[in-house]
Amino acid sequence: MKKIFILFSVLAAGLISCEGDQGPQGPPGYDGVDAEMPAIFEVENVNYDYEADNNLWSTLLTYSDFTDFEVFENDVVLVYRLDSTVELNDGSTADAWSLMPQNFFLDKGTIQYVYNHTFLDTELFIDGDHDLADLDTGFTDNQVIRVAIIPALMAKDFNGDYSNFSDVMGALKLSEADVTKVQM
Repeated sequence: MKKIFILFSVLAAGLISCEGDQGPQGPPGYDGVDAEMPAIFEVENVNYDYEADNNLWSTLLTYSDFTDFEVFENDVVLVYRLDSTVELNDGSTADAWSLMPQNFFLDKGTIQYVYNHTFLDTELFIDGDHDLADLDTGFTDNQVIRVAIIPALMAKDFNGDYSNFSDVMGALKLSEADVTKVQM
């Protein structure tokens, strides 16, 4: 019996330690490179639709419509709304971006731009404390929105001010040329 066990052990060890052809290469996998790269896209002509049942305005931005960047559940998604273009001292102009949520205090009450997101899309809302059915189209039509998707590994080391779009761009080492611009 001992001889059979020894023979089997030697045979098994020989089979395990043998080398053969390497075999075909497997499909390409996630190499971690994308996990280090943020994505920012700008969507022009964003129009909100009124939802009477919920007394709010909303629109949906599906990431695959604007970028091929893969978004993960733990990534940070920031949404900015273009407030205005301001003139600088040297005569040039700069865009003024506001991080959502953003409040406006109107004669009728307060409205707030807010959003929620998944790894597939971001839903934008205009909510308020009064009837929003007749909200001025200046708040609902032709909005310009920027979405910044920051990988979780990169976001954990971010020391800047998320509300300052310039700080975010600087921390991510991105320029205006890196912002993907699309029309809705």
